[in-house]
Amino acid sequence: MLKVLRYAFASICLTFMATNAIANDSPEQIVRTASKDVLDIIKKNEKDPAKTRELVDARLSPMADYKRMTALATGQYWKSATSSQQDALTKEFRTMMVRTYLSALTLYKNAQINIKGTRAGNDADEQDVRTDVTLPGQKPIPLDFSFEKQGAEWKVYDISVDGISFINNHRNQFGSVIRKDGIDGLIKQLSSRNNAAKSSK
Repeated sequence: MLKVLRYAFASICLTFMATNAIANDSPEQIVRTASKDVLDIIKKNEKDPAKTRELVDARLSPMADYKRMTALATGQYWKSATSSQQDALTKEFRTMMVRTYLSALTLYKNAQINIKGTRAGNDADEQDVRTDVTLPGQKPIPLDFSFEKQGAEWKVYDISVDGISFINNHRNQFGSVIRKDGIDGLIKQLSSRNNAAKSSK
């Protein structure tokens, strides 16, 4: 449960990066600027889940590379999926991230994000921004954001919490479902969970 909540907080951080992203900003500046706004925006919208859901989706979309995230999470099975299956998987993955954000919205109002620095990624167009998150009564949580430069913009394609990649964590789960039920089985599972969560609201 704690792992899920930590990834949920990561989704919150990622959401508000989208609010302030500017094409020429460095990854570290994107994180630094966004972190200042997180608490105020959460408090302003916490009583209106529908508005929050729309805000999350609209603001996260320009910043996150959902298609790459989904491809990485699906792993070797991505190339065997049809174009329509890839689109459906990406749509459900995106909805899942927004849903994860909403599930933890009220739990992290008092969090503080501390920038620890930036390190080079696997190639020249990738950077990781290292932070830790301080929550009242808990040890700091290491939280890293992986960025890739696409044209003039930096986009997030992975998040690591306590050294565990969001993408790798889901790759194991997705692979298990695909081996059993195929690509369509994974799409159906994600869709069912997303719809169930939406109905429960």
